[in-house]
Amino acid sequence: MAGENLKVLNALDVAKTQWYHFTAIIIAGMGFFTDAYDLFCISLVTKMLGRIYYHVDGSPKPGSLPPNVSAAVNGVALCGTLAGQLFFGWLGDKMGRKKVYGLTLMVMCLCSIASGLSFGRDAKAVMTTLCFFRFWLGFGIGGDYPLSATIMSEYANKKTRGAFVAAVFAMQGFGILAGGIFAMLMSAGFQVWFKAPAYEVDPIASTAPQADYLWRIVLMVGALPALLTFYWRLKMPETARYTALVAKNAKQAASDMSKVLQTDIEADHPPKPAADPALAAADKNSYGLFSNEFLHRHGLHLLGTASTWFLLDIAFYSQNLFQKDIFSAIGWIPPAKTMNAIQEVYTIARAQTLIALCSTVPGYWFTVALIDVIGRFAIQIMGFFFMTVFMFALAIPYHHWTNPENRIGFVVMYSLTFFFANFGPNATTFVVPAEIFPARLRSTCHGISAASGKLGAMVGAFGFLYLAQNKDPKKTDAGYPAGIGVKNSLIVLGFVNLAGLLFTFLVPEAKGKSLEDMSGENEEEAPAS
Repeated sequence: MAGENLKVLNALDVAKTQWYHFTAIIIAGMGFFTDAYDLFCISLVTKMLGRIYYHVDGSPKPGSLPPNVSAAVNGVALCGTLAGQLFFGWLGDKMGRKKVYGLTLMVMCLCSIASGLSFGRDAKAVMTTLCFFRFWLGFGIGGDYPLSATIMSEYANKKTRGAFVAAVFAMQGFGILAGGIFAMLMSAGFQVWFKAPAYEVDPIASTAPQADYLWRIVLMVGALPALLTFYWRLKMPETARYTALVAKNAKQAASDMSKVLQTDIEADHPPKPAADPALAAADKNSYGLFSNEFLHRHGLHLLGTASTWFLLDIAFYSQNLFQKDIFSAIGWIPPAKTMNAIQEVYTIARAQTLIALCSTVPGYWFTVALIDVIGRFAIQIMGFFFMTVFMFALAIPYHHWTNPENRIGFVVMYSLTFFFANFGPNATTFVVPAEIFPARLRSTCHGISAASGKLGAMVGAFGFLYLAQNKDPKKTDAGYPAGIGVKNSLIVLGFVNLAGLLFTFLVPEAKGKSLEDMSGENEEEAPAS
């Protein structure tokens, strides 16, 4: 790090917590609020889509999405997210965080609105349109991961950086909560306005024509929170670390941060000509992502952040394996034939809201409160450890938990598993990649780590959906081949969590250290020998 950058970066590291920190959390956090709303709200309306577009006359059960259509509708946004994480992560290092940040939000807002529209009225046209726009919605959401994390980490001071970055990610919990609450309110209103009998009473009339508007409204409203912060995203200055370390303009970085911190900061020295030996030495140290120097310095770190996020998301997104069993067991979701289409949306939304309220949201905020106290490493190790313990505790005596009198215990174990995912690796895998890599590669490396996570999400959400099917082909869900069963799937997931715990040892602790100390950029200040 060249000498003229020291003052502005040191001022950021030691700055007291100020209003601009909370402004940055809200601006970046509302993006994540929208991300979670958009990614998870589809699960609230997929049952309704099956009733509207795949009804079969004379069937004892309501229509449902065929397995391939269900996988496409639920999974296409994850594919888009993976692509967006890689592309916008790279672009954030090439063009700057600020320039790309507004673009991702625009993509998210436009595609969120467009996903509620459809070109045509038949099932094929509606599903094709929905999948197309949800892919590009995911693409925008993907960009929000590396950019939000990088911007927040580069704005924060070193004392509370972990809590600030984790707080941005924790807004996901409120996004999931808001999606459930909004769907509940809308479906409750629709039930009052458009009364319909249960499916078993009248299969056709149980799906009111107006139900086709409900799912569209739920999807489109996801654009509103992000639109509210669009202006402030555009007004945010470029991060000082990007301006000073990547764009090599310490004077501009000092000017930007003087306004933000409301104090005078001056660059130590005027900008030096390109021929200056110090800049030449810095240039020599400006190694690329695919260089031997990067491999030597950060290769194991990138393997650690990517592998732990990949393994965590396999377990985290596999929760749909036993969610339906839990919900039906404790009476949250009665049999589909006893409800009409709008009522089913209400009951699913209520279940998701209760899970978010009792397990998801508290876990995130435990991390925010403690990440700068006990550190990232300890939280991630603890999270993976308890996820492993509870997964094996669910799996080994699985038949014990299936007895009706033991179902409450099953629900408690399930809730604890995902509490420790959120008060654990689900938060820390987002925070750490934004702290340990050089400024010129920070967004790219975070994007690679996050994309690895989304790859794990696809394995968890869809690989295990097939894997967890009953061993008896006659007892599988409609359209699915025989699998290894839920018990064996849970055992596999236990070992996945154990692997995550072991790979955590590749990731360094960043608590209380400056970004430049973690990335090794302070070493670049020394002359080459």
